Amino acid sequence: MKRTAILGAGSWGTAMGALLADNGFEASLWARDNAFADVLERERQNSVYLPGAMFPENLRAGSDIGAALSGAELIVCAIPSHGLRAILEAARPFIGKEAIVVSATKGIEAVSLLTPTRIIRDVLGVSNHGIVALSGPSFAKEVSHGLPAAVCAASASLKAAQAVQAAFSTRTFRVYTNADVTGVELGGALKNVMAIASGISDGLGLGLNARAALITRGLAEMTRLGVKMGAHPATFSGLSGIGDLVLTCTGALSRNYSTGVALGKGKTLEEAQNGRQVSEGVRTTEAAYSLAEKNHVETPIINEVYAVLYEGKRPKDAVMELMTRDLKAE
Repeated sequence: MKRTAILGAGSWGTAMGALLADNGFEASLWARDNAFADVLERERQNSVYLPGAMFPENLRAGSDIGAALSGAELIVCAIPSHGLRAILEAARPFIGKEAIVVSATKGIEAVSLLTPTRIIRDVLGVSNHGIVALSGPSFAKEVSHGLPAAVCAASASLKAAQAVQAAFSTRTFRVYTNADVTGVELGGALKNVMAIASGISDGLGLGLNARAALITRGLAEMTRLGVKMGAHPATFSGLSGIGDLVLTCTGALSRNYSTGVALGKGKTLEEAQNGRQVSEGVRTTEAAYSLAEKNHVETPIINEVYAVLYEGKRPKDAVMELMTRDLKAE
């Protein structure tokens, strides 16, 4: 493969574009906004979302989606889950039938309750696309600075997963293959809800014991819901499960964790967002709550985060609700 297109010029899309360009691809970074794309190309960095990480020479930015996708053999979707379907509809006429499509999106579509690879398959409407989910503990800022990270490439097609593994792997970015697409995607989505819970706990000053308990019981909820939906339980012990969960629940670079901290300190959701794009975990909480109800799965942490975000429940009351539930075996 020689040409790649990255749909989405946020921090993660930019980091992925630079990584692939450094790996020898002719890379096109597509931004929805024409003026923003012009700034990216002129400054040769993304000073809004990933300042200081200069673009490789063979990474170009633009807003013409047809031009970006022309001849692309590898297409990376790095778009928030709520906007993925609309962008794919616009991109569909320009995507070659043999192209490998990679989802670098972590979320669940609110209405359909579909994961990103299922949205991709739904929109493209064909079965011969190699569709791969790329997920794991990886902050864009650290990846862009060449700090070590490991993720997994999950696909029903081993050939497609191995192609993505080869395309993305570097001395500092290690990629494992995985056949459990459902588990990998749910792990990447649900951990954002747990990160909000972890942030709320830290914002309330509840200590490290409470954070550890939330991470552990959060993993139990993620696994329980994932298995009900057909995932393999072992997947949640891997990079896209416990790996991403620990990173997002403890790392200050996580917008979901930071949103939770602000909520725990008494800010409203609007104040917690601080004028930024809505954290993916906020939308995922609503979808996860619906998924749990639909599948009759007990998810007390997800339920309490939902109550804080969407029903106005006080974070202190949500914590008390969790701590005073009926006692049971682990």
